[in-house]
Amino acid sequence: MLNKTELHPAAIAHAREVAEGTLSRREFLTRATSLGVSAAAAYALIGVPRPARADAHLSDGGTVRIESTVKALRDPRTYDWPQMSNFSRGWLEYLVEYDRDGSIGPMLLEGWSVNEDATEYVLNVRPGVTWNDGTPFTAEDVAYNVARWCERDVEGNSMAGRMASLIDEETGVARDGAIAVTDERTVTLSLARPDITLIASFSDYPAAIVPQGFSGDPMENPKGTGPYLPESLDVGVRAVLVRNPDHPWWGTEVFGPARMERIEFVDFGTDQASVVAAADAGEVDMVYESLGDFIEVLDGIGWEISEAITANTLVIRTNQQAEIDGVTPYADARVRRALALAVDNSVLLELGYSGRGIVAENHHVSPLHPEYAELPAPEHDPEAALALLAEAGFEEYEHELVSIDDDWRRPTADAVAGQLRDAGIAIRRTVLPGSTFWNDWSKYPFSTTDWAQRPLGVQVLALAYRSGEPWNETGFSNAEFDETLAQALSIADADERRVLMERLEQILRDEGVIIQPYWRSTYRHHVAGLAGSEMHPTFEIHSYKLAWAA
Repeated sequence: MLNKTELHPAAIAHAREVAEGTLSRREFLTRATSLGVSAAAAYALIGVPRPARADAHLSDGGTVRIESTVKALRDPRTYDWPQMSNFSRGWLEYLVEYDRDGSIGPMLLEGWSVNEDATEYVLNVRPGVTWNDGTPFTAEDVAYNVARWCERDVEGNSMAGRMASLIDEETGVARDGAIAVTDERTVTLSLARPDITLIASFSDYPAAIVPQGFSGDPMENPKGTGPYLPESLDVGVRAVLVRNPDHPWWGTEVFGPARMERIEFVDFGTDQASVVAAADAGEVDMVYESLGDFIEVLDGIGWEISEAITANTLVIRTNQQAEIDGVTPYADARVRRALALAVDNSVLLELGYSGRGIVAENHHVSPLHPEYAELPAPEHDPEAALALLAEAGFEEYEHELVSIDDDWRRPTADAVAGQLRDAGIAIRRTVLPGSTFWNDWSKYPFSTTDWAQRPLGVQVLALAYRSGEPWNETGFSNAEFDETLAQALSIADADERRVLMERLEQILRDEGVIIQPYWRSTYRHHVAGLAGSEMHPTFEIHSYKLAWAA
């Protein structure tokens, strides 16, 4: 029988909201599991059995070929592509795992508990976990990784933003006493201020767990806890995982065996026509993501489709700190607001993404996020846009909008440029191949960037818009925003947090920080008989779940 006295009080309150019809099941699962409630207990709270993993009638062995961008690997805490993590997940695992149903489940952790004001987290390491050299995985390994994530001055370390409540502001590393190893299976985290996002942040793709003494190169002496080893990595061509023949995987007893013998990631570039041609020719068994008109084409060759309704999105943003020919046009909020006023987001959804999603509101918080606050639709007023530019002295300024060359970000940017021209705003387009675009993705003065879903809206805002964060590509810095966000990060109850979220969303709108046109439904095709290949809302591919039907 479920003992409710052992559950976080907020989880029980949220279960009542599900019963009353005021909270969706998905939102409940994200909230409850991030507070330390197991997925099974969360489902039990709302009286629903947890869906079982269909392990019956699966084969052991075989090869699967996955179409995916193949990038060079680096220190995981500096990853900025999910595709990097999908390859290294073969041997570098995570403390927790974000599932398709919205729940956050234990992986290398057996469980965790959070005090009522979210200032203390107790992490319980799963017993029996071993590294692939046979040594035990312990609380010291967890503490080592959390301390690495707190190293704020490491270039590109986005995990530091997620661990801000553990970091000493003066030293830029973890505060004394913030990370304590109680025994070989227990780590206690003591936060300087409340933060309800910590467990959800452990699931994010830069949070891969590396061994103590890690060199910074995952391919050098690939020690990990996962069931696979890297056989090869040829950037832009192919990366291959093979099942580790020398050391049994600890997870077999918990999750079932890792069945696939060999996993190949094959790069066909960003042209979806090339991807579809490879699928039609039988050169791959699964694609990373199916896009645009090619969804119907892949349907037509008889492949199976999986859909995820997500908080994945695209932002068209200016960099407020960018200096161009001696001027900083986007430092002026009037210029930024004018660009947003000239654009109709519903047109961008239709022309850029074939209508496969919902229109967004220019603030990067999704209706799927528990604390989302609905605002009125963004105003579309080209005449007002021109008036603002004239007021700012930039009515004659020619903007340059940069995008990657692909099948949805490029046409979305084209539609932005078209509407700006229609409004009388001078604009030119620059389209770059992926290999060039991603080298400086955060530095362009005016460009497009796709963002993956995070379980909580406050996570997204802290990563992308808090002052000084590595992924803050807009150069936005606003004291009121930062202070309000800090308050929101301290509130476990999403309904209470929503009051502050409304203000955060409004600040982003008033400051014209981004044009954020739509939330994407995402799709993945695969051949029949391939288990574990469903589209994940954050594009994760879990190698241990892949298997062929018997």
